[in-house]
Amino acid sequence: QVQLVESGGGLVQAGGSLRLSCAASGRTFSSYAMGWFRQAPGKEREFVAAISWSGGNTYYADSVKGRFTISRDNAKNTVYLQMNSLKPEDTAVYYCAALRAIVVPQGRDEYDYWGQGTQVTVSS
Repeated sequence: QVQLVESGGGLVQAGGSLRLSCAASGRTFSSYAMGWFRQAPGKEREFVAAISWSGGNTYYADSVKGRFTISRDNAKNTVYLQMNSLKPEDTAVYYCAALRAIVVPQGRDEYDYWGQGTQVTVSS
């Protein structure tokens, strides 16, 4: 079992940047595919980005491609989401998720573990 704790959210102006972190407990973090999802008020939770256990494969939603970068440091049991050129429509609660698998799913129902979320608000 793994526990996830997100941090790094906040209020930023449009065009600005934030880096989210997700710290995982447990000794087998490097066995987990990791994903970032977000949920805006009144909307369903949607896929943002995902990374394979090794960090060698990354995937992005079209809406964030070229602006967001997912990465991980297995020595620190942490996955990151660097968010640049932020837009008001990026405003949401951001969640990290984990699945012990080689595959890197993009569906929210495929992940087993979730953090509590961190709020990102982008002002115009």
